[in-house]
Amino acid sequence: MYVLLAVAAVIVAAVAWLVTMRRRLIVVTVHGVSMEPTYVAGDRLLVRRSRLAGVRTGQVVVVQGGPGAPGDPTAGRLVKRAVAVPGDPVPARIPVPDDVVPAGNLLVLGDNPARSNDSRRLGYIPADALIGVVLRPIGQR
Repeated sequence: MYVLLAVAAVIVAAVAWLVTMRRRLIVVTVHGVSMEPTYVAGDRLLVRRSRLAGVRTGQVVVVQGGPGAPGDPTAGRLVKRAVAVPGDPVPARIPVPDDVVPAGNLLVLGDNPARSNDSRRLGYIPADALIGVVLRPIGQR
């Protein structure tokens, strides 16, 4: 009887852990060339869902970037590098109206600046567009 209760407790704990991890972690596939050479099209990235307060300058982030293909769960997601978070000075190459990034916003750039749709065109990325921070690539290129 005690063995069955112990097994049931372990199963419940494992399911609860899986549900929690599923809510906190997602896998995103890179589309396009804007993050080359760091990431190339087809790379799969493990992403931790995060709020703006959890982002540091230099980290690679995933943001909601607009419409995409209907039915594609990764459509409209942009993988970019955070170059300025609230309170940071605005890099000179980004045309926004402030000298310092205001609260609730961040600025992002692709690692391949010649081929990137980023804050140089989009301006500030609002905090509610942030999906998460890239932890590491997974799988093969």
